[in-house]
Amino acid sequence: MKTPGTKKSPYKRGRKRGGVQARKRQEGRAQRGRPEQPARPLPEFIGLLALASGGPGIVTPYDRNAPREIRIAKNDLGGASSGDKVLVRLTKRRDAPADAEGRIVEIIASADEPGGDILAAIRRFGLSKDFSQNVEAEARRVGKLVSEAECAGRRDLRGERIFTIDDADAKDFDDAVSVRRRAGGGYVLGVHIADVSHYVKEDGRLDREALNRGTSIYLLDRVVPMLPVSLSNGICSLNEGEDRLTLSVDIAIDPNGEVLGHTIYESVIRSKARLVYTDISDLLENGNPAQAERYSDLLDDLRLMSRLEQLLQKRRAARGSIDFDLDEAKISLDANGIPVLVAVAERRTANRMIEEFMLIANECVAEEYCRGEFPFVYRVHERPDAERMTEFKTFIGGFGLTLKSDPANMRPAALNELLAAIKGKPYENVVNTVTLRSMQKASYSAECKGHFGLALRYYCHFTSPIRRYPDLLVHRIIKENLRGGIAAERRGLLREKAEAAALRSSETERRGIELERDVEKRKKAEYMSYHIGECYDAVISGVSSFGFFAGLANTVEGLVHMNTLTDDYYIYDPAHYRLVGERNGKTFALGDTVRIRVDRVDVGRREIDFVLEV
Repeated sequence: MKTPGTKKSPYKRGRKRGGVQARKRQEGRAQRGRPEQPARPLPEFIGLLALASGGPGIVTPYDRNAPREIRIAKNDLGGASSGDKVLVRLTKRRDAPADAEGRIVEIIASADEPGGDILAAIRRFGLSKDFSQNVEAEARRVGKLVSEAECAGRRDLRGERIFTIDDADAKDFDDAVSVRRRAGGGYVLGVHIADVSHYVKEDGRLDREALNRGTSIYLLDRVVPMLPVSLSNGICSLNEGEDRLTLSVDIAIDPNGEVLGHTIYESVIRSKARLVYTDISDLLENGNPAQAERYSDLLDDLRLMSRLEQLLQKRRAARGSIDFDLDEAKISLDANGIPVLVAVAERRTANRMIEEFMLIANECVAEEYCRGEFPFVYRVHERPDAERMTEFKTFIGGFGLTLKSDPANMRPAALNELLAAIKGKPYENVVNTVTLRSMQKASYSAECKGHFGLALRYYCHFTSPIRRYPDLLVHRIIKENLRGGIAAERRGLLREKAEAAALRSSETERRGIELERDVEKRKKAEYMSYHIGECYDAVISGVSSFGFFAGLANTVEGLVHMNTLTDDYYIYDPAHYRLVGERNGKTFALGDTVRIRVDRVDVGRREIDFVLEV
């Protein structure tokens, strides 16, 4: 007889798992009121299926943490064909990478389906472009036209010169702008935002789904929307020539760019034009005659807006707002979803103009509601961690740069001064990137903690309720206040909703960023797979013990492995972010320019390998 407390042999315990003894243990748990432990589900992975004649199917997962290959027996293919993107569930736990076996439980996209890889990425992140039948049904109950009854009590701006400026391929327009000269000098800027909260009712199915999604995610040629398309591209979108309900902010600004005051109110507008960033930039930067003639009735307003943008930008720079000038990728796909161009996205006059107008509108709204101590959702960016800033000072010291601020009490103006000093330098993009990584990440909060990067005491997101839930909730709170105020007990409930929305929206924003980066890396790898053997100039953008990363002018980044540096034995010097040759003293350091050749690309793993061209 076994003495109480004596251990059983682990070998015997393993041998009897799932047999009579296991069933007796489960029965015993049930009798003692302890729930049975459910069997741990076998993991699932998304990947690309390849079929070899006469052999098993092989799925190569996209997830780096998955087995490198999963064998699929003929009976477990589930009707999938070679080249399909599939969801596979492991049927055999693996002791080694070669042991993985599974069965296909879902075909996500067929081999010849354009954009199938993006669909697979969306699915891998647990997302869907589609909405449930109940959510779609609620969206269909929303009318397609604005009625005069809905306009009652709103300020009627349908006769004003109000218009949108967006990308050429944009389909959801949630902000429109207007400008007029202010009596006595200066400007009155109008920012008019789609009144999504009029259609998405509190605690309804649309509202709960929007909170769950948190944000729309833009993936090159498609969108994972926060709201059904019938709303986001329909009644909520500020389409040209159509009546739309809006929440407006009129901001009075003096000739020096200082804000004198603002007014928030409910309105109805009819956009006079759907303008495009490139067209308006050509007009404002170069005086393009064709665009000047095309937009002759709006020309004075556009020129006035351009002057106002310059004033606001100077005001922002004067208070120390950090102006990152990071290169962002613009990836062009053909009709089959194949990347045909990777280039640096343009950030021209018209883009900057709308950015400045949205920034100042967000600031004004946040200040009013923070000072009024209303429940609210703020966009916050906290001061950088002192230890990370100390490391950053060491890093920039390698470039002969200094930072004129105490790491424990960093000032945004000091960082902005640094970034201005490196404009045009070969290492500009590297220092910009490391600066950004050394700072805290922006997030949402029910507390007004300020925005370090913008050097603002008050800031929120108000201008994109079609694609961001915090903006939608902010609108709902503003409208309730405008319509008679918010009672004390209601404030408590709204604060709880604001806290929940801030937490959820911060989570979904991070997920969206990860998905966008995943798709971008995959498409960059696919693009470079068509350019193997070609040579490019590159700048070293990262250094590690296994090699260094090099960035091309088009934002593509690849790895030069240490084992390809055969002219010497290179030692990693982390303190100075460089590799040093043991015999010849040659160095590869951050910001150095190198000539590389594209050597190998693994699209599924999003890996691009370069070798030095000598």
